[in-house]
Amino acid sequence: QRQLVESGGGLVQAGDSLRLSCAASGGTFNTMAWFRQTPGKEREFVAASRWIGGGIRYADSVKGRFTISRDNAKNMVYLQMNNLKPGDTAVYYCAAKINSAIISAMASSAQYDYWGQGTQVTVSS
Repeated sequence: QRQLVESGGGLVQAGDSLRLSCAASGGTFNTMAWFRQTPGKEREFVAASRWIGGGIRYADSVKGRFTISRDNAKNMVYLQMNNLKPGDTAVYYCAAKINSAIISAMASSAQYDYWGQGTQVTVSS
């Protein structure tokens, strides 16, 4: 059974850094991504990476501050978050798709078949 498990969330101050990890099991995923959600709002795209075919996308709000990376040998995906802001406070979800998503659709939550349980990130001012 395919499964995603996130870790690494926590409470930090503005300007701090945090690294989220997502461990995938039960099989390989071509496209993996991070989304985030705050209460009362829709899930928001953060970053995505394709293994075969390449391609990385970021939301404009995190470009230059966040970096998505993968260790395919370990079936892991990471989100390095630098210069965190209070507006980054959210529950962060790892998402994965078995096949390769087209680049233009990588930011769409509907593309992803598997989701983790989420990890809370809170940034205080």
